[in-house]
Amino acid sequence: MDLQKEKKREKIKTFVIDTNVFIHKPDAILSFRDNEVVVPLWVLEELDKLKTYSDERGRNARHAIRMLDELGRHGDLSKGVKMENGSILRVVLSNFKEIPYEFKRDNPDNNILFTAYALKRAGKRVFFVSKDINARIKATVLGIKAVDYERQKVNIVDLYKGFRVINVSHETVQQLKLSGEISWNEQLYPNEFAFLEEKSSEQPIIARYNRERGTLVYMNNEERVIAGITALNEKQQIALELLLDDSVSIVTLVGKAGTGKTLLAIATGLHKVIEEKKYSRVLVGRPVIPMGKDIGYLPGNKAEKLSNWMQPIFDNLEYILSVYKKSNNKTVEQLMDNRLIEIEALTFMRGRSLPGQFIIIDEAQNLSPHEIKTIVSRAGENTKIVLTGDPFQIDSPYLDSNSNGLSFLVETFKGQEIFGNIILDKSERSKLAELAAELL
Repeated sequence: MDLQKEKKREKIKTFVIDTNVFIHKPDAILSFRDNEVVVPLWVLEELDKLKTYSDERGRNARHAIRMLDELGRHGDLSKGVKMENGSILRVVLSNFKEIPYEFKRDNPDNNILFTAYALKRAGKRVFFVSKDINARIKATVLGIKAVDYERQKVNIVDLYKGFRVINVSHETVQQLKLSGEISWNEQLYPNEFAFLEEKSSEQPIIARYNRERGTLVYMNNEERVIAGITALNEKQQIALELLLDDSVSIVTLVGKAGTGKTLLAIATGLHKVIEEKKYSRVLVGRPVIPMGKDIGYLPGNKAEKLSNWMQPIFDNLEYILSVYKKSNNKTVEQLMDNRLIEIEALTFMRGRSLPGQFIIIDEAQNLSPHEIKTIVSRAGENTKIVLTGDPFQIDSPYLDSNSNGLSFLVETFKGQEIFGNIILDKSERSKLAELAAELL
């Protein structure tokens, strides 16, 4: 019996959790089942400093602190508290014995590592969990196994594209063109598009899968002018198809710069608000990553604070209004004064109920899965959400192409009837801009 207990003890892993993991996902400690979860005291110190922030970091820090406090009511955290997932949670002090000279002891990040180092020297099977690449490198220098928090990671190579290429017979193509819809036995995702190729034609035709009827529906490629904007390629046609369909209440447009993601989204939003009057306004938001996520310290009113970071949105709007005849020559300022369009930093959108609106989240790759969940859960009745971004252009130090909220949402929502995605891969800017995106 004692031998069995010893073998079980040897299998138990000790996960030492870094502060940034809590900021990424406040309830991350619940992800480690039937093992030991250690929170260094220095992590609590850092969470305590972050809890006063008004941005997502502050909210997540407060959430994590409340969770730890609740768990602490069921026992002594310094000795270990059993969680419902079978793991033991402990809060432990740092141990400075035999620390390499190069590691500064007044550095909180190092002190968190020292906790993991001491546990390893005590014979534990330690895994240091951090979103910080540099911290993970330091851990390996100390001989500690270091891992990213991968609970919400996807494989970007296999990211759902929203379409697939299918080889078919000439008869199938003709039948689809003639009837507009054909039965289809092969299982596709709802709102997935098929590029149907036949040997006798170089140009594939596009069809949309309807899971409820089990059919492929022919997508007419007639030119559509939406707020003065037309699709310039097949993928943009698919994007417009999804954006214009009110039954698809959440759409993701993924692609590099210059593929038309934001332009198409804003144009469709204005069309829906001004012409169809389907939504009360267009609400455009962007994460304020380069500014440290909180713009409160900047001088000026909210509009002045946002002007530089939101300039790409204004540029798109001004271009659309220059070609959109039904806007009655309104300026961006007039549209905003009439509340037909609203431009916000995501920090200002937090906590609002957003019914009846066409919401566009630009640069969504700079949001964590938790932040994406927070935003999408704000959507009220009769609201459509469009998220645009490039998973390979990330400004956040703790996210990558696999762990960002945009990639996570695409993989999580595929298969849902209300969801549609398309990867835009052709730049419609200048040849120079396209080469820069590909080569630099």
